[in-house]
Amino acid sequence: MSIRVVVADDQELVRAGFAMILDAQPDVEVVAEVGDGAAAVAAVRELRPDVVLLDVRMPGVDGIEAARAVSGAAKVLMLTTFDVDEYVFEALKAGASGFLLKDVRRDDLVHAVRVVAAGEALLAPSVTRKLIARFTAPSPTVRLPALTAREQETLALIAKGLTNAEIAAAMVVTEHTVKTHVSNVLAKLGLRDRVQAVIAAYESGLAVPGVSSSP
Repeated sequence: MSIRVVVADDQELVRAGFAMILDAQPDVEVVAEVGDGAAAVAAVRELRPDVVLLDVRMPGVDGIEAARAVSGAAKVLMLTTFDVDEYVFEALKAGASGFLLKDVRRDDLVHAVRVVAAGEALLAPSVTRKLIARFTAPSPTVRLPALTAREQETLALIAKGLTNAEIAAAMVVTEHTVKTHVSNVLAKLGLRDRVQAVIAAYESGLAVPGVSSSP
């Protein structure tokens, strides 16, 4: 079954280029191309795509408002020109599963759509961690008392952008155990996905803004 995608961008060449790349994939079908947020919301409600690519800045209803409106109805990937953008962070909090730069490579675009369609968050690009670290400040309202020590350790490693396999290696446990810890973290904190887990880690102070997992 094909991954159904809506592409929303006010720049015609951008959305046409993305649509062409995605439509060329045997497992992806672009069901609509639209030029503003209101049209994107309408297309999602009418066509029920799996994934919607939303430009952050669009006339009328922008990408953030559109992300809030369609969160839960489709997986959201934000598109931006800038690698660090406060609007994208707001979109992540509004329900987006990740974001891409508009100069993304063809293969990375296709990979991102597949990853998000599968229910995962797109956290691999280091720019996502930089974005969250820059625009998230610890909040006294965010507490992690429900988490065990191992679950807090797992959350801290998620915030560094590690995969389940990498977390397993770091904690010297099986990948199955890590999946259990991740599920417990999301359930106990009432989080939708790993993007929200990263945000929670920064807002609670468990992860420190500006500290990267890279050497």
